[in-house]
Amino acid sequence: MQSENPLFADIAKLLNSAAGTVAGMGREARDSARERMKEAMGGLDFVSRDEFDAVKDMAAKAREDSEALKARVAALEAALKAKTKG
Repeated sequence: MQSENPLFADIAKLLNSAAGTVAGMGREARDSARERMKEAMGGLDFVSRDEFDAVKDMAAKAREDSEALKARVAALEAALKAKTKG
């Protein structure tokens, strides 16, 4: 049967506590850096992904409408030329 040395038990507790403290400090530093980035970015004008996608879809629709109108104008111009020649 092994006897437990109180000195080694205390050292193990101390090291375990130190490891927990270091891990907590790392989490706190990460959270603090994230918060500072949010504050720094807060003054800038960014849009959300949903807003960006909505505007992107609107631009694609406008481009399609523009192409359709160009084709319609070209057809009307061609019809007008054919009518004036005849």
